[in-house]
Amino acid sequence: MKAYLLDAAVARYVSEHTTAPDALLAALERETAEVAGEDAAMQISFDQGRLLTMITQLMAPRVAVEVGTFTGYSSICIARGLSGGTLHCFDVSEKWTAIARRYWHEAGLDHSVTLTIGPAADTLATFDEQIDLAFLDADKHNYPVYYELLMDRLRPGGLILVDNTLRRGWVADPAHDEPVTVAMRQFNDLVMEDPRVTVVTLPVADGMMLVRKN
Repeated sequence: MKAYLLDAAVARYVSEHTTAPDALLAALERETAEVAGEDAAMQISFDQGRLLTMITQLMAPRVAVEVGTFTGYSSICIARGLSGGTLHCFDVSEKWTAIARRYWHEAGLDHSVTLTIGPAADTLATFDEQIDLAFLDADKHNYPVYYELLMDRLRPGGLILVDNTLRRGWVADPAHDEPVTVAMRQFNDLVMEDPRVTVVTLPVADGMMLVRKN
């Protein structure tokens, strides 16, 4: 659990009072840790996964989009929340998404997930379906680009969930000028100034922003 923003005792309590991942997700988490090394930190935490599934169940999207798939944990959580819709995943890595494909098959989700490989700034530009729900968890410097591409296709009342928006709390410290944190701080401000949306930022894991198109 990525409890960067919580006291250790509170984080433990939250973990104990959130439904644990099943065997398949636990196996994916272990394999990712084994093969990805430091990059395994890109995988969402199990509490984020439960949140993604629940929000998907509540939204009942016909078209869901994920930008940044990695080894597939978040995509499985979203796809499991679908009730007849399709999740369209966009990623640049054949290597990591090969693991995702294997676990989609094991989870029985092949019919619910599509994958497009290539820079999302290009591939999303050719996506011509109206989006109901999107999850953004890719390279942070391009968040503004992905955000606009998603917003152009998001239906009124649709939702974008954005990961890593609090950067371990560093975004709240103006003196913290590490490039990714600066990029995230600028993105957060951009969204807050967007009159098209209503925003809630949750201190879950590394920060998750919920952006609803008005």
